[in-house]
Amino acid sequence: MELPFYVYILLCADKRYYVGCTSDKGKRLEKHSKGLVSSTMERLPVSCVCTIGFQDKSKAFAFEKYLKTGSGRAFMGRHLI
Repeated sequence: MELPFYVYILLCADKRYYVGCTSDKGKRLEKHSKGLVSSTMERLPVSCVCTIGFQDKSKAFAFEKYLKTGSGRAFMGRHLI
């Protein structure tokens, strides 16, 4: 079942993680890989290590925001990557 919104985690060449949210994961991951996203263009190559689907846009963006906090990074390290 395809879900309309995704939170994704990329592992970048500098061994750091990037967290993002999208409604078109294929197109967004392709843009990251081609260096078309300013946040990751200097950190190529990137590889997707996790995607989580959501039915609700606000919940997807809230989860992305949480993963960018200290406790969210800890959660991510224990449960998602």
